[in-house]
Amino acid sequence: MRNVVLLTVDTLRKDALGCYGNEKPCSPFIDSIQNHSVRFSSALSAGPYTQAGFPGILTSSYYLDYGYSKDKKFNPNRVLISEPLHDRGIMTAGFHSNAYLCAYFGWNRSWDTFYDSMDTDVTDKVPYVEASVMNRKAATWLSAQKGRSKPFFLWVHYMDVHEPYIPERRYVDMIDASIGLGEDEMFGLFKNVLLKRDTTHKDTVELLRKLYLAKVRKIDDSIREFFGILQEAGVLDETIVIITSDHGDEFGEHGGLSHDGKMYSELVNVPLILFDPTLSGERVCEKVVSTVDVPPTIVRLFGLDPVSRFQGRSLFPIENYSVTGVYGESIEKRGERERGDEKPIYFYRRGDLKIIHHEENDSWELYDLRTDPRELNNIINSSPAAEELKKNLIPRVGRWRR
Repeated sequence: MRNVVLLTVDTLRKDALGCYGNEKPCSPFIDSIQNHSVRFSSALSAGPYTQAGFPGILTSSYYLDYGYSKDKKFNPNRVLISEPLHDRGIMTAGFHSNAYLCAYFGWNRSWDTFYDSMDTDVTDKVPYVEASVMNRKAATWLSAQKGRSKPFFLWVHYMDVHEPYIPERRYVDMIDASIGLGEDEMFGLFKNVLLKRDTTHKDTVELLRKLYLAKVRKIDDSIREFFGILQEAGVLDETIVIITSDHGDEFGEHGGLSHDGKMYSELVNVPLILFDPTLSGERVCEKVVSTVDVPPTIVRLFGLDPVSRFQGRSLFPIENYSVTGVYGESIEKRGERERGDEKPIYFYRRGDLKIIHHEENDSWELYDLRTDPRELNNIINSSPAAEELKKNLIPRVGRWRR
């Protein structure tokens, strides 16, 4: 039985990576491991921001499955991926720095080791514990596992791509050496432009996008370092690494910035890469899949029986994966936090068609991603597929109130 690592990068857009088509030098290391990986070209998050996206990644469920919980506490009906693994004697460890996933909210269940950084001081400019620290903690934990016969599951989450976008100078130079901003000026863009969702000036939005890409370049180095840690610990050759994200970020594509309660591709299209050192040659799966499939895949990789309350399906064997459509849902918030009076928003994607429902005004959108990848032409009133797609989504609308 091999080990499994889940490496999640907060706010990482799929199209920021070279292996997904970005021509800028943002991800040389991630690109370099594609010859030993399966890359999913059409993976969607279960939601467009952390609170909505991570139930899929860690519990194979959806944000609103059990209603809209204003206290954000972990619902006892969810099954955290650590639970079935821990029950079968697999060592479990999680290291992250996202407040929405901390022990206070209940995300610490059944981990042998769990670090959420909530007792660590951070700053306004860097409001999280950085990836380099996460790597050191993971390295210390791995060192303690030497000589043990048990397989392990390790989850490491990086926040470094997340706003504020204040990358180090060397990473800015890799993206655009003409950018001459200092840290205070970058932080000013965060406070005065990004937080206000001000897309008035296209040049400023493009500047924010470049600073974001510089942070992606930094995290690529962090992932390189992490793989080196696995190698140093002597476990890389017997470890499968899954790389994905909880959501993306917007840079004016639909009139906003950051990651609000929207269901467009810039927020819900995420990278999903499975690195397996025993593979030879790049493999690409074009099936539409979901992050709710990650926990069932991990369980299968450990050779365990399926978990009945997981709603996704194992991605392997790929030829047997036959899900016809994937869902996502969230609260249609605007800004960093939910006020509590917003209404839900949902999407369903089947093939190249994606339908979106706004509960706020009972309105619909439908896009053909093959001909309209930027989702600018709403064909809900002209597509012959509209009614059938609605039928797939309507049962999910307000289902917890029934």
